[in-house]
Amino acid sequence: MLHIVTTGVCPLSLHQRNQVVEMFDHAYQNYMDHAYPADELMPLTCRGRVRGLEPSRGDIDDALGKFSLTLIDTLDTLVLLNKTTEFEAAVRRVLSDVRLDNDIVVSVFETNIRVLGGLLGGHSMAVMLKDGGQHMQWYQDELLHMAKDLGVRLLPAFNTSSGLPYPRVNLKYGVRGPETRTGTETDTCTACAGTIILEFAALSRFTGDPVFEAHARRALDFLWEKRQRNSNLVGTTINIHSGEWVRRDSGVGAGIDSYYEYLLKAYILLGDDLFLQRFNIHYASIMKYISQPPLLLDVHIHKPLLPARTWMDSLLAFFPGLQVLKGDIRPAIETHEMLYQVTKKHNFLPEAFTTDFRVHWAQHPLRPEFAESTYFLYKATGDPYYLEAGRTILDNLNRFARVPCGFAAMKDVRTGSHEDRMDSFFLAEMFKYLFLLFAEAEDLPFDVEDYVFTTEAHLLPLSLSAAPHSSSVSSNRTSKEELDDSNFDWTCPNTRLLFPDPAFPRNLREPIRSAVDKSCPRFFTREPGMGRPPLRAQDFMANNPEHLELLRRMGVSLIHLKDGRVQLVQHATQAVSAVAAEDGVRFMQEMMELSSQQQKEQLPPRAIQIVSHPFFGRVVLTAGPAQFGTDLSKSSTGVRGFVTVAEPYSGCSEITNAEYVQGHIALLQRGQCMFAEKARHIQKAGAIGGIVIDDNDGSSSDTAPLFQMAGDGRNTDDITLPLLFLFHKEGNILLEALKEYREVEVLLSDKARDREAGEGCLTEATTPTSFEPTSQSQISTVELDESVSEEVTPSQDAASPEDEETSPAEEVSPPEEEASPTEAEADLAQPKEERDSDRREESEGDTDSSSQSVDELLADWREDLEAFQQMEKDEL
Repeated sequence: MLHIVTTGVCPLSLHQRNQVVEMFDHAYQNYMDHAYPADELMPLTCRGRVRGLEPSRGDIDDALGKFSLTLIDTLDTLVLLNKTTEFEAAVRRVLSDVRLDNDIVVSVFETNIRVLGGLLGGHSMAVMLKDGGQHMQWYQDELLHMAKDLGVRLLPAFNTSSGLPYPRVNLKYGVRGPETRTGTETDTCTACAGTIILEFAALSRFTGDPVFEAHARRALDFLWEKRQRNSNLVGTTINIHSGEWVRRDSGVGAGIDSYYEYLLKAYILLGDDLFLQRFNIHYASIMKYISQPPLLLDVHIHKPLLPARTWMDSLLAFFPGLQVLKGDIRPAIETHEMLYQVTKKHNFLPEAFTTDFRVHWAQHPLRPEFAESTYFLYKATGDPYYLEAGRTILDNLNRFARVPCGFAAMKDVRTGSHEDRMDSFFLAEMFKYLFLLFAEAEDLPFDVEDYVFTTEAHLLPLSLSAAPHSSSVSSNRTSKEELDDSNFDWTCPNTRLLFPDPAFPRNLREPIRSAVDKSCPRFFTREPGMGRPPLRAQDFMANNPEHLELLRRMGVSLIHLKDGRVQLVQHATQAVSAVAAEDGVRFMQEMMELSSQQQKEQLPPRAIQIVSHPFFGRVVLTAGPAQFGTDLSKSSTGVRGFVTVAEPYSGCSEITNAEYVQGHIALLQRGQCMFAEKARHIQKAGAIGGIVIDDNDGSSSDTAPLFQMAGDGRNTDDITLPLLFLFHKEGNILLEALKEYREVEVLLSDKARDREAGEGCLTEATTPTSFEPTSQSQISTVELDESVSEEVTPSQDAASPEDEETSPAEEVSPPEEEASPTEAEADLAQPKEERDSDRREESEGDTDSSSQSVDELLADWREDLEAFQQMEKDEL
């Protein structure tokens, strides 16, 4: 059995330990006071989040099933923190109040790890306490009975030819049939299908019913069979019917993470050697292809030497902890140190960050993975350095996330703005790991070494490995899967033997700390002796026929994509000569370098605040800035005025309704001409500002990265008004408000401003921005947009004319072509509760889709307005 060897005991701070308990009390009591029996607490508005009563947040709401999610997820945390009385009361509440037969569609993955795992963890704690003879003497396995009921309700999702579960299930009606409102999905993420075994096997071992473990093993077997046999890696998204990989990028973060975690922990919990063998084979490939200490970068499963991205998502922060369980301490120290330095740089781990440690996605929903790895590294090394890291986590939570009604997720780590959200995993995981980090052995009500932590930090007893179970659930072994002892590391090494010199871990950390502190972007460097290309990227204009002909001779073609993007693609074999092909490669490199250089001039998001009746500043729309015109960050008051729609709406010719535009903020539609041209036309008409609304239906700052509107390649000093960009969804909110109230006044500013006296206070509304870069090759691709990608750092191994790999599209921004912004990448740092929906969405071409989306948007907006009006009444 794998175990952690503790090398020493350091004096632990009673203050920090008590602080953890006080913080937990603050979060838990506010949930119970203001949210229960709702699934989650909304800490900014001090009320519960009930699915269907709050505006939909999309897939993230699939974790909510009207089953008091946070209470169930918190049960075993109460016991670990010595809150036995509260635990007993909580169990009674669950038994009396919670129903599992709701007609509601939920995520199979989230319901398994949070609710089923929470019930099983609660049952484990109840049995432990009852056996102690002092508490829970009335308990008769009621939580286990609820767990089995829930397990049975999840089973219909596994009714597929592959054995991989559907990503969603209706708790009352299952999967098939019109009343279920699900069962049409074809794809699921690897973690969604591969993070079942601990909970389902524990349920089988507890109840003696092998059906649950059998289904979980079948899903794992199928994923193992579908691994890429050369790289031994798995993709991120798979078709549950055919087993084809839908997304072939592979890493240890979102979409895959807990699949690897559950292979190792299934061996620990169940004692089946096959799980360890599979994990070790995967782990060797991870360390060969994905691990670039201290970085962990996604690759393509069929071409594992080809990077899939140059940014990392925060979910990979669990991996150093898993490496500790594996016994591979050195890379765990290195990656953890990188994560710690990023945390200190931004106060929290951004949802995604670049290889030079800048923000890629700026949200932080109070994720516990970094605290988890900090705890495991402290247990493994006894190094008090990790107590310091834990104190940093505590301090930042209290300084930046604590609010009167709990702890609020960070909407943007750069600005410190909040989101009205406190996920159940914050109580289930964060406080467990922090308490364990600072606790002495005598502070714990039981020996945690007797339990394994699930991915949601629920506690399952290792004694389950000896529990009766049917031999029919054993994984299928083929002749090619005979156990190979060379793949096994049977025990974790003693860290005192690994690090006889106490300075050794410090020596590992120091260069990483220095690298993060510098955080210098990396650019391509030209090979000496290479001549300048005949066309420079900085001079390129997409509407110049001569430039297009020069591109053609270099084997570079310009493609207008159906979603509005413009893409440059180089095929070296189509160049007129070898020299021209090399010129084409250098041009593509220059284009990426130009994009990287433009990062330095990046501007933060801006805010459009509706200040007229009945909004009074409560509606704040996240807007993209322009690289020209008034710099709102240098204005203490912003620009305030009434909005009007310009004619023509495109703003690409002289404004015909100048008498209405004069003195107003003009609304324009994206497309047909350059942004700077639009700004000049409305400025000539006397406008005091402009708002460009995206023409790509359904685009939203919630799902797509913002960008900066670039100039037109000429001097833009003549433009003196502010111009901001809104995605389609946010723009329609403004248009519908104008349609409803006729006179709508807005404030254009660098961030949301406080409302007038008596109206309360606004929080800032910001949205992270950025795109992903990859390498170049013989077939090079560059997508063009008038936007400036915030985080584009091309790989240094790019652009060899001899390469024969096809690189993914490169998001860069030459200043000469307007196009629609790129859609949000499906794999960008998805929160744990969204991983089960990690799939691509394609346009159906439905002629009614536009009007339907507007209707839905209007309904959502009206719900928001009603909520704001109710808030006004409450304030009065």
